[in-house]
Amino acid sequence: MKTMAGLGRYLERPTVQVLTIGLLLAALYHRVIVELGHDWIVDENYSHGFLIPLVSAYMIWRQRARIRSLRPDSSGIGLVLLLSGLLLFTVASIAAEYFTQRFSLLVVMGGLVLYLKGKRLAGTVAFPLVYLVFMIPVPYVVYYSVSFPLELLASRATASVVALLGIPIVRAGNILRLEGTTLQVVDACSGLRSLLSLSALAAAMAYLTQRTFLAGILLFLASVPVAIGANVLRLTVTAILASMYGERVAEGFLHQFSGVLVFAFAIICLGFIGGILRWLVSGKDTGWPSAC
Repeated sequence: MKTMAGLGRYLERPTVQVLTIGLLLAALYHRVIVELGHDWIVDENYSHGFLIPLVSAYMIWRQRARIRSLRPDSSGIGLVLLLSGLLLFTVASIAAEYFTQRFSLLVVMGGLVLYLKGKRLAGTVAFPLVYLVFMIPVPYVVYYSVSFPLELLASRATASVVALLGIPIVRAGNILRLEGTTLQVVDACSGLRSLLSLSALAAAMAYLTQRTFLAGILLFLASVPVAIGANVLRLTVTAILASMYGERVAEGFLHQFSGVLVFAFAIICLGFIGGILRWLVSGKDTGWPSAC
């Protein structure tokens, strides 16, 4: 009896419960997790995917004192959410629909937390769990439906800026014709890759640095014009250099290095915007609704 009681107390430890649930999820979703990691390696659009779980874990770690203070309870809604996630996983596996399979993992995780630990704890870790959606590649039908309009927008804006600088340029769709050279704004130059990475970064910055929910939303939304503007800046610099030195500057190391510099500039812009928002709400600390 003492052995059983000791085993029961051991199994009630939060660390043991987390490890047990983690192993069960890994067993069920091992193929999904392996394929997800493979996509992070081969798809440059989601190379930031490796960082998302780490950032999510850090967000939860920051709430460790609050988590320890909460009294666990149970919620029937969590069981419904858990079963819904498992149903999603089953249907998506039969249909070989990868996005839904991966998304179901987040639903199952949320359902487990809500069912086993209750609404208070679920509310505390809600944002870190939702944040994991940034690690899941969107379906390519969605990706390309957004990518091409961004190509046209970037081409149009770049042509306008270059023309204002007095450099002759003619635009035809996503093709930019300069004196002696022609540039094409392809999928990789649409800015969508930067937008995906920057929006993930902005969401983390909003949660970790902003005092109010509204300020966090504004910082996250700011990632869209910042990413688009940074991409137009990169294309403008490339067009100027190409008009001076030929199209070879639009390829190779210089082109890649300019992408790194412009992305760093975009991060600085986000930090600047975040600082302004913190200053505007200084003295206010209404917090994030049940998630912070």
